[in-house]
Amino acid sequence: MLGTGANDDLLPLSHQVMTMPRTRQELEQAAANAEVWLDSLDPDTTPAEDTFDLREIGLALGELVTQQKRLDNAVLAARRNGRSWGEIGLVLGISKQAAPERYGKLVNR
Repeated sequence: MLGTGANDDLLPLSHQVMTMPRTRQELEQAAANAEVWLDSLDPDTTPAEDTFDLREIGLALGELVTQQKRLDNAVLAARRNGRSWGEIGLVLGISKQAAPERYGKLVNR
């Protein structure tokens, strides 16, 4: 099975399964491994890859996070202004029961 960890050293880095480093030592080791791998690349034989699509995902995710914060703040403001969960749910396109389930924790902070 591809990328299960058993023979990952035989796979290109892009196909290897990697766990996120957690400790300072693991972070330092991951950085060292990345540096060794990057130093091993030969620009004459390693084609440059267009990463536009991946950059777009990252940018879209950043915008999504920003807009979610905006929505959270708008719901919080509506509740502070006395709007019911029914009114908020109507605008959001969800039920009056779903609105506090989704956003109630914001209000109760």
